[in-house]
Amino acid sequence: MSNGFRMGFLLPVEHAATDNMRERMANVLEAARLAEQAGFAYLDAPQHYLAAPSQYLHCVPLLARVAAETKSVDLCTNIIQLTLHNPVQIAEELATLDLISDGRLIAGFGRGYREDEFQAFGIAPGSRLSRFLETLDIVKRLWTGQAVTAQGKHFSLIDASIGIRPLQEGGPPIIIAASADKMIERSAHIADGWTAVGHCTLDVLLGQVEVYKQALADAGKPFPPAHYRIALETYVAQTSEQARKIALPYVAKKYAGYASWGQDDELPDGQTFDLPIDELLVGRFNIGSVEEVIERIKMYRDRMGISEMGVRLYWGGMPHRDLLSAIELMGERVIPAVIR
Repeated sequence: MSNGFRMGFLLPVEHAATDNMRERMANVLEAARLAEQAGFAYLDAPQHYLAAPSQYLHCVPLLARVAAETKSVDLCTNIIQLTLHNPVQIAEELATLDLISDGRLIAGFGRGYREDEFQAFGIAPGSRLSRFLETLDIVKRLWTGQAVTAQGKHFSLIDASIGIRPLQEGGPPIIIAASADKMIERSAHIADGWTAVGHCTLDVLLGQVEVYKQALADAGKPFPPAHYRIALETYVAQTSEQARKIALPYVAKKYAGYASWGQDDELPDGQTFDLPIDELLVGRFNIGSVEEVIERIKMYRDRMGISEMGVRLYWGGMPHRDLLSAIELMGERVIPAVIR
């Protein structure tokens, strides 16, 4: 693993209702191979349930399949909604995935935010944070290989040991996605890294960085950790006009979906998706020419002090050729200009 700045690629997991998913699955694998060749250091796959009308690939089996198509790129569950799951299930599934990928797994977790998902899994209001924290603690303990006894609010284990241990000693690195100050503070204490949410404007993010720095100092940890990252909506083309023409219609549809899911309710005060797409673009997204995209990556890298940046270059319904074109430009011109 490099000690320098790293770029990651968000695998295209969400697809339009009318897409042929056999073809789209082949597209995902082609994109994963090309992204590794282009110089991306890690591949992210998120998780959602009940995403209809979108067709949504699930991160753990998808990454297991992608592991067979790649050789050195890290694979990250960014994010698994940990609150929805049993810790024994997650510990064993991800231990198996770490073995399948030859120790390339990074475990990205989040609390979740969609009421539809919480209700479907029977997660009551008022229990979600405690369930998330309890699940994470048990997963980490199970990954040590020691027998675990835990009598918590949500789970009870007596001398429990998982049947498969992660290939990485003590388990894969853990990163937590968070947009609220309290969870950002917690991530400094209970995880190996933090994924900043690129939906916020840069001024808000810079304030959150200060919260994270102080929490790391309180935990006796250095800044920046290896897996301190941001996930950013990005599209690159030869010109700014071309990039916006290709990407913005699909980004607009995605953010209308986010608003219907209530994701902007989880953001800090004053941050909303209830804006025209041209206004959302300013201060949040990185969609433009090669030169513009490079400049903006460097700005986030240097002002936030991040170690990693993950980019989403695809949104549901976008033609596959437009995704491949962006990956190629990232590899040929953008990544060489920003890594160090």
